[in-house]
Amino acid sequence: MNGRCGGEPELGPRTLLRPDEPPALERVNPAGGTHAVLVCDHASNRIPARLGALGLEPGRLQEHIAWDPGAAEVARHLAAELDAPLLLSGYSRLVIDCNRPLGHADSMAERSAGVAIPGNRRLSPAARARRVEALFRPYHAAIAELLDARSRQPTALISVHSFSSVLNGRQRPWQIGISHWRDRRLADLLLGALGRLGTFALGDNAPYPIEADIDYTIPAHGGARGLPAVMIEIRQDELRTPAGAAAWAARLAAAYRLIEGEIPQLCGHPLGDEPAGRPC
Repeated sequence: MNGRCGGEPELGPRTLLRPDEPPALERVNPAGGTHAVLVCDHASNRIPARLGALGLEPGRLQEHIAWDPGAAEVARHLAAELDAPLLLSGYSRLVIDCNRPLGHADSMAERSAGVAIPGNRRLSPAARARRVEALFRPYHAAIAELLDARSRQPTALISVHSFSSVLNGRQRPWQIGISHWRDRRLADLLLGALGRLGTFALGDNAPYPIEADIDYTIPAHGGARGLPAVMIEIRQDELRTPAGAAAWAARLAAAYRLIEGEIPQLCGHPLGDEPAGRPC
């Protein structure tokens, strides 16, 4: 079965990806020297070959239900601008959403934005485990490994997303949103810096607040480690062209440079003091 009628073949938990397919994640500039670590949870709309198209028309995989259009381009430009390490998920959120807790209804959604996902219906425990082990765990293990390697230096975790321009028939007002979980200090700094750089329609914890029962990456890797962390959401009509993505990356890089000197203080280090052995 290739996902046309729901369910999956029972192939075992570690056989989702074929040997000739890309890995679960992509590492960019892992030795980057800035305080920022970038991640992109919804970077790709790729579906493993063994799952076909999950029963969807190919055009559906270009829509927001499958990924965050433009987010990967912004994240790549931003990593280059800042000399920051970047981790990008390698497969579609429809296979498994790397920013949802395991067990959440949207982790392997049977319906997304009103669209039925036939290949996610009636998944067996073995089929679910196969997606978790092949895609979710490697991606989050790589984030944890990168943050572990930086535990002796101040680090800020920045997750890059995009959001749909229209919701329920209404144009959404924000060009960009900065969302936080329990610690809003980094979000406040970035919002302030963006405000200094231009007149933008800024979302403060909008269009989406971070909630531990819905979101995974920032609570699991930022909150659990006590790292300053934010989720950046850019409206997708701002990212329709390569130039648009590059422009937003440049603005974000400029905003980050204005506040990077504050990162050690957010991590509990005095400015200029990064003692060995002391985690952020």
